[in-house]
Amino acid sequence: QVQLVESGGGLVQAGGSLRLSCAASGFTFSRYWMYWFRQTPGKQRELVAAISSGRSDRTTYYPNSVKGRFTISRDDAKNTVYLQMNSLKPEDTAVYYCAASDLWRMNPEYWGQGTQVTVSS
Repeated sequence: QVQLVESGGGLVQAGGSLRLSCAASGFTFSRYWMYWFRQTPGKQRELVAAISSGRSDRTTYYPNSVKGRFTISRDDAKNTVYLQMNSLKPEDTAVYYCAASDLWRMNPEYWGQGTQVTVSS
């Protein structure tokens, strides 16, 4: 069955960095768009990064809130997607979720269980 397992979350001071990883299994990873979302209690889920599948020219997406600070990448040989987060701010505190879909979707088919990122001021 499909599994997405995030790791790398934790507590970091403002200005610091974290690298999240998401190990995927149960589907043809290279053919799927991969995403990172985040959510805090009482707020809407927010897409923070996306990367296209290997079937097309590799493209990435970032909202303005993280552009220039976050970088998404993927290693198709390892079935893993990463989110490098630099210059972290307290407002980046959230549960971060990895997700996957065969086409670009704002509501992907597959989701991980999430990993907590806490940025202290």
